[in-house]
Amino acid sequence: MNIKMSESCNKKCGECSEECNERETAKNDFSESPHDLSQIKKVIAVVSGKGGVGKSLVTSMLAVLMARNGYNTAILDADITGPSIPKVFGLKQKVQGSEIGYFPVKSKMGINIMSVNLLLEKDTDPVVWRGPIIANTVKQFWTDVIWGNIDFMFIDMPPGTGDVPLTVFQSLAVDGIIVVTSPQELVSMIVAKAVRMAKMMNIPILGLVENMGYIRCPDCDKEIKLFGESNVEVVAKEYGLEVLAKLPIDPKIAAACDKGMIELCEGEWMNGMVESLGDLLKEEQEIE
Repeated sequence: MNIKMSESCNKKCGECSEECNERETAKNDFSESPHDLSQIKKVIAVVSGKGGVGKSLVTSMLAVLMARNGYNTAILDADITGPSIPKVFGLKQKVQGSEIGYFPVKSKMGINIMSVNLLLEKDTDPVVWRGPIIANTVKQFWTDVIWGNIDFMFIDMPPGTGDVPLTVFQSLAVDGIIVVTSPQELVSMIVAKAVRMAKMMNIPILGLVENMGYIRCPDCDKEIKLFGESNVEVVAKEYGLEVLAKLPIDPKIAAACDKGMIELCEGEWMNGMVESLGDLLKEEQEIE
């Protein structure tokens, strides 16, 4: 039986032993505050229901695109066991820290990046940790890293709906989710899982990004759909979502990632997302 809150309650549940209704609410609140020296305005999680669909690529390109348009951007690499963000950006230096916290590594464009590979002695060392340790590491990337003044933080999520996604959505102030899919039949199931997870966590889905939709013939410029016709528009309509962008299979993108030069990659595929994400920031500023 729950006890009613005392009239003399000072709202400091940590100092009180009473099992009142207010304390129950506090127990169920897993949210964490970022570092005191961090000011993060918008947090966007990039998710997928399965691996290998280009989630890290989309995360990287989004951060680069927003940085090119004058926004202060950051990437929190939450894919602890499969971190690829440092490689894509060609980062060699390691994270530095002090008694007040850790400092993210800056890319050539000034994008703040935090990844477990920036902590390991060798980036080829495997991360053989149990789920709770991995989840807690992601939480520390949020609470212990001095991110500074950030307009948009993009979180590169691991695939699926395990410990890390649950920790991120419960503990971090996520403003929206972008779902990355491929044009295969599995897209419907992937989106369905993402939609249900988002509803459970009460976080809006900003839209879908389809990757590997086609390859353009270098001789005749014709679009060749290697995985068959896309049904992403149909699936998006079914769940009331917007298709934000469609990315091709482009050897130039793959080469840029392999060389750690994603910031030099050019393409107009995601340009329409700049205005959409910028509107999120404007809405917050208008409320303030």
